[in-house]
Amino acid sequence: MPFPASKQLGVSSGQRALRSIIEESWQRSLRLQADPDMPPSALTLDGEALKEYRRGHPLASIMPVIHKLLIQPGSEQGLLVAVGDELGRLLWVDGDTALRRRAERMLFVEGADWSEASVGTSAPGTALALGRSVQVAGAEHFNRAVHPWSCTAVPFHDPDTGAVIGVLDITGTEMAVAPHTLTLVEATVAAAQAQLRVERLQLAATQRDRPADRRMPAAAAGHKTIHRTSSPVQSLYRNSLRLLGRDHALLSIEGRTVSLSPRHSELLALLSIHPDGLSAEELCSLLFGEVPAMTLRAEMVRLRKVLQQFNPAAVPESRPYRLTVDVRSDAGQVLSCLQRGAHRLALEIYRGPVLPHSEAPGVVKLRRRVSTLLREALLTDGSAEALLQYAELPEASDDVAVRMAALKRLPPRSPKRAAVVADLERLESELGTHQRP
Repeated sequence: MPFPASKQLGVSSGQRALRSIIEESWQRSLRLQADPDMPPSALTLDGEALKEYRRGHPLASIMPVIHKLLIQPGSEQGLLVAVGDELGRLLWVDGDTALRRRAERMLFVEGADWSEASVGTSAPGTALALGRSVQVAGAEHFNRAVHPWSCTAVPFHDPDTGAVIGVLDITGTEMAVAPHTLTLVEATVAAAQAQLRVERLQLAATQRDRPADRRMPAAAAGHKTIHRTSSPVQSLYRNSLRLLGRDHALLSIEGRTVSLSPRHSELLALLSIHPDGLSAEELCSLLFGEVPAMTLRAEMVRLRKVLQQFNPAAVPESRPYRLTVDVRSDAGQVLSCLQRGAHRLALEIYRGPVLPHSEAPGVVKLRRRVSTLLREALLTDGSAEALLQYAELPEASDDVAVRMAALKRLPPRSPKRAAVVADLERLESELGTHQRP
């Protein structure tokens, strides 16, 4: 068992015991090598880079909603309102002027990284790590410089995919962690997500009504194009590739989505994880194994034809083969979350194995990597609730180790223990295991 984080950070036995959610966050912070005595943050975006990134972010269009519902009232009550991206970088910070000047001393500013990996336990970073609402009061913060502050944070979820796309945070004194503050922030996030959904539907309707769109040729057989949205700036969507739990990948570029054939799904999956590109021989090996590279040519011709009709910007380059647009796959998001210790958020994104029926060697390797790393992270650091959620996935239906770990972490009187024990008895009978305590 890990040595308690409260002891490692010098919390005395006379002080109030840490809540379990805070204790677990401190443990993650220590594993991520955050330092409680170092300056609490680092500036990762500034100047034109920050402005350009904010303009293209999905949350940019709903900032007026946040300003009306939270920033204006918060300024009058001596509070700060911050909106960050899914990596924990603060993109907008507004509110009480005097409080903003104080917050600047700990680099709670636009462009600063407030993820758990950077500052340890804080409402925005921990809310992103867990994928749910969090309140952190005073000395519950991992970094000692943040102890005078309290904060409440709620993640934003994409209204279509459910993926976490950012976080909304209220920071200040004790009022920032009052029960009504959490209710207010959650209501604001719900209103903002609803507004984002309305904007997407309106833009999709506008795009469908354009004559040019009606004349656009249909995608090749076996590839269904789904009209979603178009954005006046860049896109209300991030360019994305959904691979988890499906054999037909969904590619979204600039608000439009196409469903790909299994072979083309494999090609884009491989190109998405090799942004620097692959030679014909390398891509052929990852796709087919030991087959002459010329076999790849026909598949690439067909893929280019489909993508040219869908969106010319999505057509891969050759020599080397690579994507020319920045596309984030859901499998890559899971790996990114696991790398920074956010295994609960990784579990929320995970929808099943990467292209589950693909036998392409490179896809099989990616599938095993994502599934194995997620399972290992949950067995090492996952709560009982996270382990039980993972156990519901088809790939974990016979996983004795996961259920054993969940049973050990459940409180002795938890009503959930009986169901876990019954499940272990079933597996013992079916699989002949003898590992139940």
